[in-house]
Amino acid sequence: MPTKGMGRLQSRPLRIVVIGGGTGLSVLLRGLKHEPVHITAIVTVADDGGSSGRLREEMDMLPPGDIRNVLTALADTEPLMEKVMQYRFSSGTGLAGHNLGNLLLAAMNEITGDFVTAVKTLSGVLAVRGDVLPASTQSIRLKAEMTDGSIVVGESQIPLTGKEIKRVFLDPVDAVPLSEALLAIAEADAILIGPGSLYTSILPNLLVRGLFAALRRSTAPKIYICNVMTQPGETDGFSASKHVQVMYEHVNESFLDTIIVNSAELPNHVLEKYAEKGAAPVPCDLKKLRQLGLHIVAKPLVTFEDGYLRHDAHAVSKQVVSLVKRRRKVLKIEKE
Repeated sequence: MPTKGMGRLQSRPLRIVVIGGGTGLSVLLRGLKHEPVHITAIVTVADDGGSSGRLREEMDMLPPGDIRNVLTALADTEPLMEKVMQYRFSSGTGLAGHNLGNLLLAAMNEITGDFVTAVKTLSGVLAVRGDVLPASTQSIRLKAEMTDGSIVVGESQIPLTGKEIKRVFLDPVDAVPLSEALLAIAEADAILIGPGSLYTSILPNLLVRGLFAALRRSTAPKIYICNVMTQPGETDGFSASKHVQVMYEHVNESFLDTIIVNSAELPNHVLEKYAEKGAAPVPCDLKKLRQLGLHIVAKPLVTFEDGYLRHDAHAVSKQVVSLVKRRRKVLKIEKE
């Protein structure tokens, strides 16, 4: 007979934690928010470029850019409101280059006196479907040691050096994670990592030690959504397995259960467009992925929008929900 606890497990919505930052994470969330799940997005706070970097320095606040993108992706609002959140000023003394959504978060931070409260308040205004949390409330700098021994300071500078990255690390190294993020991980039915820039969006979250410790303790499946294309200055020449190995090397542990990779052939005109910028498809090296002990989901999961390749958010989201539901069904059977 099923236990009462299992009955509650079956009745509540799936709780999915998504960890990352950047454009890739926002694309995924646009699809996932239409699934019958509760989403908690844990977002990097290592950004130091552009409008976010300026607000970080001038107002002594956490960088709002990645948070803004995630809020906008999860918002249940009219299209005009999305345009307002993403609007970037092109002129004006002090305003040029700033994003209006970033300024709204900065204003809310001043009004509430707390960045997490500011994010929650703006989430309510935007009718956000889920919870959006910074990985930490501490000011974190991302640094990189290159293979020639040089140290590069700042998330925005790392991909620009033209050098190969040996490792990235946080300053301070003992950054404290947000307690609500730890609770979300503990209660998760699945933890998604990526898609997004490996060194500058994903690893800054995993390197928050308490956050990774909670992830490691969780019995939920850990699913990595691999990038479709390499990123110039970060992952040049990387295969899917190399992305995984770099994560493992940074946290000194293999922790993933599943990898979702694109298997679709990309048209030549798309490949040529990306090659001009130094990017290429991430090879799906199945043999090495199997050697890493990963369950592999390799399917056509891309779309071409506005001149760019994107993950097909709805297709990826359905794959994730299907994986988690199958696991929940297995757990139910084992407990009966």
